[in-house]
Amino acid sequence: MEIFRYTAIGLKGNRIQGVIEAVNKKEAKKALDQLAEKRKVKIESIQQKATFIYTVKKTGQPTLNGEQKAFSKDELVQVFKRFGYEKIRVQKKWFDFKGKVPANEVTSWIRLCADLLKENLPYDEILTLLSEDTANKCLRETIKSISQDLKEGKEGTEVFAKHEDVFGKFPAFMLAVASTSGNMQTIYESTAKFMERDEAFKRNLRKTLVTPFITLGVILLVVVYYVMVIFPQTAGVFKKFGKTLPPMTAATMRFSDYLAAHWIVILLCIIIPVGSLVYFLKTPKGKYLKDKYIIKMPAIGELIHKTSIEIFARVFYSLYSGSGENVKVIQVASEACRNSYMERQIKEVAIPLMLGEGKGIVEAMEASNVFTRTAISRFRSGAESGALRNNALQLANYYETDTSYRMEKVINLVNFIVTMFIMGVMIGITVVSSETSVM
Repeated sequence: MEIFRYTAIGLKGNRIQGVIEAVNKKEAKKALDQLAEKRKVKIESIQQKATFIYTVKKTGQPTLNGEQKAFSKDELVQVFKRFGYEKIRVQKKWFDFKGKVPANEVTSWIRLCADLLKENLPYDEILTLLSEDTANKCLRETIKSISQDLKEGKEGTEVFAKHEDVFGKFPAFMLAVASTSGNMQTIYESTAKFMERDEAFKRNLRKTLVTPFITLGVILLVVVYYVMVIFPQTAGVFKKFGKTLPPMTAATMRFSDYLAAHWIVILLCIIIPVGSLVYFLKTPKGKYLKDKYIIKMPAIGELIHKTSIEIFARVFYSLYSGSGENVKVIQVASEACRNSYMERQIKEVAIPLMLGEGKGIVEAMEASNVFTRTAISRFRSGAESGALRNNALQLANYYETDTSYRMEKVINLVNFIVTMFIMGVMIGITVVSSETSVM
């Protein structure tokens, strides 16, 4: 989030100044237009807080260099003069690339916070300590901003919500909840665990679904290059001497000629459907259908389904209190499970049953048809014994162990299939080449 200072003229001609936060200047202008219409004022100017590079020096002291955010160069110069600096050089930093914060760095930061909270360190000291040791510039500035806002007495929801682009929507919500709860360490611990499992889930998904297709795509390109470029040059030598080509060589030449004559059409027939599919899967409807049917895929579908339930149970454990706010807990847990189909079923089936018909949590979950029998059994047992929260944690830990073990087996199977395919392609190329070489 960027910080903007605005100057406005009131109805009586008085000058009003204030500060707002927005993603960019365009969004800031939209917010200020709404403010101007509501309060009947005229916006005169908008200034964005920028980064300035400074070099300052006091008599008898070493030169200081650094960076400082300010709304204007003149304001920063005046501040340095008030502190007694004589030689002052300030210039705007024109290229201030913050970059994104990698998910693993956010996870590490939350994990460190949880560990230090466990050692009973005050939260403000933890933020100061970690901001000094954080290498990523964007994360470091975010931590400093959080520390400053909390010292100013701002609500946790407001403080962390404006950093959703850094932490993600769900982690930001969890950290906001932690700032007002009496069990901050547990929530940070659960959030770190959630993010670690989420990263593992995405990493395993890439290994089982994305990486094999990329490998097969590269192999396909190599084969096409061999058939269209290398092979015709070799076999063409024998055609010049009028020799009859062997069956496989002749078939490969015909295939090569066909590719050479129709490669544009073939390429378009591949790119257009694939591009359309990728575009569709990024739409809300496409993501919903993908999430609905991916959990029904052989082998990998069951693991993805159980991982989503594990994340749901882990978040449920972190937030569940047994009070009347548990509809909100279920809603947040459904958003965290990383499956839009499960999220919609829980929100549109389970929650209305709880609110409209007074159904219990377990009955509502069962009616959504997105939980396994094991999950329903554990939730029902917990509800009957009064240990629903602990049973949710047990379910999460069980599915973590189960999916981790099975995922390794699936990855090994996929790697074996890809290896066998590569071997088959290499054998085919070798056979065709050897037939040509003995002519």
